[in-house]
Amino acid sequence: MLMIRLQRVGRKHEPTFRVVLTDSKNSTKSGRMLETLGSHDPRHKDKTALNVERIKQLIGTGAQLSDTMHNMLVSKKIIEGKKINVLPKKTVPKKEEAPVPKEEAPKAEAKPVEEPAPAEVKTEEAPAA
Repeated sequence: MLMIRLQRVGRKHEPTFRVVLTDSKNSTKSGRMLETLGSHDPRHKDKTALNVERIKQLIGTGAQLSDTMHNMLVSKKIIEGKKINVLPKKTVPKKEEAPVPKEEAPKAEAKPVEEPAPAEVKTEEAPAA
């Protein structure tokens, strides 16, 4: 499956990305790309250059977008849709409840369980021959 992704090409503290078409099995850092579709510099809003016609053509033929690439194309109004939350889910720390002493614990009233009377089993004896 083909994917359209962002590949980081900048230095430390100088983020610059390349928009590439790659196979979904390849990571973005592997360097195995099939086609370069543009570039993106998040520090300057004017420095995003995309081959819009080619991207739309690839999407039409079945190429998938990474979540970040999808959000970027939605914000540039190249495609329509809602943005996808790409941040990891935040885990809420569980509150530990203090154990209740046994003396103060509310006692549940135990109801006696009534057992049904055993059913009488009728056995038919076969006539002796």
